[in-house]
Amino acid sequence: MISVLITLILTPILEIYLFIKIGSQIGAFNTISLIFITAIVGVFYARFEGLNTLKSGLSQLIKNELPAYEIISGAAIAFAALLLIIPGFATDLLGFLLIFPFTRKLLFGKVLKNFKNNRKIKKPYIEGEFEDIEEDDERKL
Repeated sequence: MISVLITLILTPILEIYLFIKIGSQIGAFNTISLIFITAIVGVFYARFEGLNTLKSGLSQLIKNELPAYEIISGAAIAFAALLLIIPGFATDLLGFLLIFPFTRKLLFGKVLKNFKNNRKIKKPYIEGEFEDIEEDDERKL
């Protein structure tokens, strides 16, 4: 809880600092334009990656496999799109890191390995025994 509070306080401070530093180097108009361009490009790329993840998840379901990576990846893409919409350079950097498939695999690879190792293998059948009972008048109740 405290880490969330610290993040909520430090993120705007970092963004304001980066706005001032980058704005003094490239100018105010270029800084504002860069913010809008990263938001627009990021949202369109997030849409593209989201659709690819959805297609991959559906193919996993057709193969009767659990689309664990696709579920985590879809949530990460949605969060990345939110970060890209929020104005700022630090949030844009984190958003772009989450949106590219290569960096997503690096970030979530260990989590998925632990998930796959902990899953129990389920058999596609139920084990049991049966006995054929002939219908006699004696067995009817």
